[in-house]
Amino acid sequence: MRWIAMTIAAVFALLALGVAHATTQVTVTATAPAGAVVKLAPNENFYLRLHYRSDVPTYLWARPYFHGAAVKAGSNPSRLYPAGEGDALGWFFVYDAGAGVDEVRLSGGRGTAGGSPVLASYRLDLSADAAAAKQPAPEWVQQLLAQDEVVNRADREKALNTPATPGEYAWMNAFMFSMLAFAVLGFAGPAWGLWRWRGYWRLVAAIPGAWMAFVVARLFIDTARDPTSHNLWPFEIVIWAGLSCGWMILAVLAHALTKIRKA
Repeated sequence: MRWIAMTIAAVFALLALGVAHATTQVTVTATAPAGAVVKLAPNENFYLRLHYRSDVPTYLWARPYFHGAAVKAGSNPSRLYPAGEGDALGWFFVYDAGAGVDEVRLSGGRGTAGGSPVLASYRLDLSADAAAAKQPAPEWVQQLLAQDEVVNRADREKALNTPATPGEYAWMNAFMFSMLAFAVLGFAGPAWGLWRWRGYWRLVAAIPGAWMAFVVARLFIDTARDPTSHNLWPFEIVIWAGLSCGWMILAVLAHALTKIRKA
């Protein structure tokens, strides 16, 4: 009897899981440009007005397909839509002229665009034509874009005004110290090679030192002209300093092997 009860409980758990996955519904109520057959210029947005109903907060994405395969295209990011029902905006643009789209898959959930379940499919005949004239977006597109911007701005302000936790402070400090350590090593390795080596080996050591100097100088010059030009500058330093360290490790090994062969 115990195994029967366990089996029944497992069945009910699976049924409950299926219900949980089916709590979000989405339909297409309008498109821009309108119509079942559409021609767009490459990189021109195709908009879908979506109406959703969900028991939980959800993200929504629209992704184009042709003959069952994903089309090379850009598509909308998604804000988190509240539980309940309302309108949402999906859009995408096709990169290449001559590309076609016969299906738009609408996915949603709390994961990523590629990892969330497909909730609905919208059929159409869309092609990217270099000769197609771009069409102005209707008012409902502007309204939904404005709504998204209002919510996104509020989310950004909330994030800026939310104090960091001790764990976040620790992570940020660890990252900054790691970045500084990489930057020092990115210069120290080539400097050591220039000091210790002679002949063409000094040129080998000078190459990573030169690119590190170029990267740092470019960061200073670009940010002086436009403070927003390198928002990810710590990652740039880590990447180039890491390459400098890797270069010097290989150079040290090659130098050591050369000395062994000459001995």
